[in-house]
Amino acid sequence: MTLDSLQLLFFKNYDDAALRLSPGLNCFIGDNGSGKTNLLDAIHYLSLTKSAISSSDALCIKQGADFFVVKGVFSADLISGPETIQVSLRLGQKKTLTHNKQPYERMADHIGRYPAVLISPYDTDLIRQGSEDRRKYFDSLMAQLDHEFLELLISYNALLRQRNAVLKQGTERSTPHGFDRDYLLALDEQLAPIGQQLTTLREAFLAEYVPIFQRHYRQLADGRELVTLTYKSQLLGVDFAQLLRSNERRDFVLQRTTTGSHRDDFVFLMDEQPVKSHASQGQQKSFAIALKLAQFEMLAAKQQHKPLLLLDDIFDRLDDKRIARLLELVADETFGQVFLTDTNLERTDQALARVSIPILRFRVQDGTVAPV
Repeated sequence: MTLDSLQLLFFKNYDDAALRLSPGLNCFIGDNGSGKTNLLDAIHYLSLTKSAISSSDALCIKQGADFFVVKGVFSADLISGPETIQVSLRLGQKKTLTHNKQPYERMADHIGRYPAVLISPYDTDLIRQGSEDRRKYFDSLMAQLDHEFLELLISYNALLRQRNAVLKQGTERSTPHGFDRDYLLALDEQLAPIGQQLTTLREAFLAEYVPIFQRHYRQLADGRELVTLTYKSQLLGVDFAQLLRSNERRDFVLQRTTTGSHRDDFVFLMDEQPVKSHASQGQQKSFAIALKLAQFEMLAAKQQHKPLLLLDDIFDRLDDKRIARLLELVADETFGQVFLTDTNLERTDQALARVSIPILRFRVQDGTVAPV
């Protein structure tokens, strides 16, 4: 699978941009703030229907405009021919996603069809930030790998929102329990089995993922430390329905559901100690890159075609050793189509001297992009 062309209209700092892309390596060269990362984010939109950077879709509309469009043409296989994906948003309206001009009934149906993996300077945030960031990362990966997991997650989150709404409304009621308990129990009956299934799937996923992750870390860091991930959940070996009942009064007081799959965490360890507090910056970078390389490998195996690989500012933010390892993989054609950003064309050319796959270079400047 390759992305053959990319078109942007009023996306972030771009008025209008259209690119024909290489099936091999595409390098976006420009100063910081010129819009290089925005091109990678546009590709991320085509893959996952959302930004990797902005918390709100509306923030991706260029200042002064009232809509944006991101359009890409993919070559998926020789039988089906080119496939056009378009994501668009107009202020005050819902985001739309089309495949060959036909809208999806649900955006969830798109997830996993055009996988992409982003390696960026901010990946170590997964280590330093809270459980929500880690949970979202692994849920996003699992959603691309397993449509059943995605459907369960959507159902769980919808039920959780309803349950929390009942708890919040309880303060306005004069019933003995302070809320509509019959409705709450009906929601619990639906929520409990789904939460148990999510726990089972997350646990099974990690058993497959961890050995792949550990292998990539050893290759990046010469195997000096023992790294692993453990799954932390309130539901392991516990009846979720009973847990909800026993925490009902506490949930009412706090007006939110305090137990469940939405509280799970993935714990990062190095030599049995937390990576966040016991690993050096270099070790944390290796850990984060290994997470992404394992993600790439699992997606490639599942989809039977290689995901798009997005490398953002690796030359500025990574040391020579880790850059060399990534470029070895590029040179060995471990990856498929690659998109890379840098501030220095000469440095990029020197780093890619061993790479024999086709390379296209683009100059990015103040929201404009053109082949070099």
